[in-house]
Amino acid sequence: MTTTLITGANKGLGKETARALVAAGHTVWLGARDETRGRAAADEVGARFVQLDVTDDASVAAAVTTIAESGTGLDVLVNNAGIAKRGGGMNEALDSASVLEVFDTNVVGIVRMTEAALPLLDASANPVIVNVSSALGSFWATHEPSRPASHFVSKIYGSSKAAVSMLTVQYAMAHPGIKVNAVEPGITATELGGGDPGSHPGRPASESAEVVARMAMIDADGPTGTFQEDRGELGW
Repeated sequence: MTTTLITGANKGLGKETARALVAAGHTVWLGARDETRGRAAADEVGARFVQLDVTDDASVAAAVTTIAESGTGLDVLVNNAGIAKRGGGMNEALDSASVLEVFDTNVVGIVRMTEAALPLLDASANPVIVNVSSALGSFWATHEPSRPASHFVSKIYGSSKAAVSMLTVQYAMAHPGIKVNAVEPGITATELGGGDPGSHPGRPASESAEVVARMAMIDADGPTGTFQEDRGELGW
C-alpha cells in the first residue's frame, strides 16, 4: 500500500488529487489548516485527516509525527498548498506583507514540509515528491507567445512558482533516491485561480488533478527533476 500526504487539500486541486489517489488505492493523508473543513473533505474522499499549516514549523512537525506514529509510513509527498494575494480586482497585492506571505506559503512551505518529511520518505521503497507549480513560473512558457502564461502578468505568484521550479531541481539533485518533479496543473476553476470557482473560466479541479495524481503514482523508473503537464514535459 502506497501512503501519500497532500498539503492544502481540503478543497480544489488538493481535494480532487486526494480523491483520485484514494480511488487508485493509496492511503491518503489529507492535510489542511482548518480541522472542520479538513475532516469533512477527508471523510468525503475516503482519506485520513491531519492538521497541517505549512507556514508553521510546529504544525508541520506535529503532522509528520502523527503520520510516523500511525504506522502507515510515507511514500509520496504532494506539496500542493499555495496562495495568491489579490489587491483590487485581479491585481496582485504588492505590499511587503502580502509578498512575504505568498513566498512563505508557496516556497518556504515546501522546504519546511519536505525537510520534515525526508526521514519518512527515505524509509520508503519508492519515494516520490510532487511540487504543484504553474506555467506562470516557467521562463520558457512566459516567453512562448503560444502559451497563456506569456500574456498574463503575475509578478509575485509567478516568481514564487519560479522558485518552486528551482527547489524541484535542487531537491532532485540532492536526493537522487527520491523522484522529485514539478507539475503545471493547467488553468483551473479554483478560488486561487480567481474568486468563485463556479464563475471561473478554467477547467474543473478534477481534470487538473489528473496530472498531479499521475506524477504521484510514478514507479521506480519514473522521471525526476522534471516539470510536467498534461501533454508531457514542460520547459523550465
